[in-house]
Amino acid sequence: MHWWIRRSTTAPAAGQARRGRASRLPGRARPLLATGLAAALGAGLLAGCATHTGPAAPDNTITVWSEENLPPRMAVTNKIIHRFEHDTGIKVKLVGVDEAQLPQLIMSAAASGTLPDVLGAVPMGQIWQMYSNGLLNTKVSGDIVRGLGRGTFDANALRLTSDSGTQLSVPSDAWLQLLVYRKDRLAKAHLPVPDTYASLVKDAAALTKGGKYGTSVATDASDPFTQQSFEDLALAGGCQLVNGGGAVTLDSPACRTAFSTYDKLAADYGAPGTQTVDSTRATYFAGQSSIVLWSSSLLDELAGLRSDALPSCPECKKDKGFLASHSGLVTALSSPGHPRPAQFGEVTSWAVSKTAETAASEKFITYMMNKGYEDWFGMAPEGKIPVRKGTAAHPDQYQAAWRSAKIGVDTLKPLDQVYPKALLDQLVAGVGTMQRWGITQGQGALVGAINGELPVPKALTAMTSGQTSPRQAAQDAQDEVSALQKSLQ
Repeated sequence: MHWWIRRSTTAPAAGQARRGRASRLPGRARPLLATGLAAALGAGLLAGCATHTGPAAPDNTITVWSEENLPPRMAVTNKIIHRFEHDTGIKVKLVGVDEAQLPQLIMSAAASGTLPDVLGAVPMGQIWQMYSNGLLNTKVSGDIVRGLGRGTFDANALRLTSDSGTQLSVPSDAWLQLLVYRKDRLAKAHLPVPDTYASLVKDAAALTKGGKYGTSVATDASDPFTQQSFEDLALAGGCQLVNGGGAVTLDSPACRTAFSTYDKLAADYGAPGTQTVDSTRATYFAGQSSIVLWSSSLLDELAGLRSDALPSCPECKKDKGFLASHSGLVTALSSPGHPRPAQFGEVTSWAVSKTAETAASEKFITYMMNKGYEDWFGMAPEGKIPVRKGTAAHPDQYQAAWRSAKIGVDTLKPLDQVYPKALLDQLVAGVGTMQRWGITQGQGALVGAINGELPVPKALTAMTSGQTSPRQAAQDAQDEVSALQKSLQ
């Protein structure tokens, strides 16, 4: 059994937005926090895991750990749970856990035989790590998906949470990495939409003038947001973490091109210094850059619906919604030799532990994906796109509810009143086409490890600060990831 523990738990967050003023991290956004774990467990823990491997004796009570752990999210979840308890008579103990701390908590719980029955809002890297360590009851997850109807789920979400036909978890919702750009500035300069490597670099170069920068992309070595931003660009260029045989391929020609392109965007056409999840957003919001690579969680802030993260561009002083109405969105990029657009995204899931009380756990997750589902993704629709489209009787029920769900914190507005149908269509379609490094190649444990150790962001930081060349950065990433992969064997 191998777990990887991230060395720092202070990473910013951009992936799933957390409604409410409380936030784990500055700026509220949370891209996939570290899902990895840094040391192989010893014989004592292995023995602990081995002695508690079967389902718990039924007592009609289950413990649920949720990574939606901020007070506003916990309050919503508790309301759903109270209805579930009333309807079923099953008691639920809800425990909020921080994503960065989950690996250590799972390690301790596995050793002591006190794993929770159910885990919620779990990203793919953590799902695959638990699966690799034999800590999931995949039969129950498969039964739940079949009971709800496989056809009611997004096929890509099922594919990303499965292993050769084994359903590892019950996919719940997703967020996407997006390229947001000032369409008014592009139009004025007669520039193309930045939906390819070539047009993105062209636009960035042309818009870097007059004290303004073309792009805002992350370069922070300690931030998973940097990993996600690069992976989004890399996928579009055909750069993969591993090949079909599982060999690391970060020094491939496609990956060297991705590193070189990212270097131009960050070093040549971006603001100087280390760029973080907060600074990239702030630069775009201030009108100091014309293109930003961020997650779908940006959408409510972009519309001026959150007082502590308001757009601050000169035009925004009179119109808080200026940036929302003057920004365009690209969900997926393409590149020479790879005309099929691709993008990064995250699917979070409900998972059943190996020691769960199976019947009660199955009823609970089924409820959360049915009667409680609209309230669940309604916590923050901009960062929780439902991957269950509807029911057999009403195939579009949940997607329709998502489109009209309210976004924002200090001001609430229905999503479809803030953004046009075409943009929402793009987001929904993006769930069906998003990709991830290593997942479908069976390298989920490696994905968790690199999200913990962050070898790629470290190589990117060295490159964008001028310490190494793009070619050397690709080689450094190749060597570090290969070493991580070897340590997992």
